[in-house]
Amino acid sequence: MADRSTPWLRAAVAVAFTLAMVCVLALWRWLHGPPELYPWVKALHVIAVIAWMAGMLYLPRLFVYHCEAEIGSKQSETFKLMERRLLTVIINPAMVASWGVGLWLAWDGGWYASGWLQAKVVLVLILSGLHGVFVRCVREFGADRNRHSQRFYRIINEVPTAILIGSVILAVVKPF
Repeated sequence: MADRSTPWLRAAVAVAFTLAMVCVLALWRWLHGPPELYPWVKALHVIAVIAWMAGMLYLPRLFVYHCEAEIGSKQSETFKLMERRLLTVIINPAMVASWGVGLWLAWDGGWYASGWLQAKVVLVLILSGLHGVFVRCVREFGADRNRHSQRFYRIINEVPTAILIGSVILAVVKPF
């Protein structure tokens, strides 16, 4: 039982740390003004997004290989551990940080009314929904109740890439 609670505790600590960072950034902004902080927050956002995307691209690949493993085998149990740790230690905290810092950037930069940002938020909401699908898949694999084929995971692995491309184009080009 301790093994199952440890990743959730780590995830809770990561979420608390992220919220504390957002509060510290807001305080810093209030005390020191715009020039010093905005680029640092933007860098933090890019780092969090890279971590989130790395996990979102790697997790479905693990699912593809996990489909090949025999239920109850050592290989299957190793995949379960890898998937659970990737999700709780990297992907979940990175998603929370991406959202928290991204919302702060939108507010601080006055971008919230921009069309490009609204389109990007739609893409990030879709990515967050896919994140939820991956959470369900990790739980299903953990209970040895996978419902999908390797082909499904190979196809769904391309969705984060498409969202990444659209989000980067919207953020860099700002077409509208």
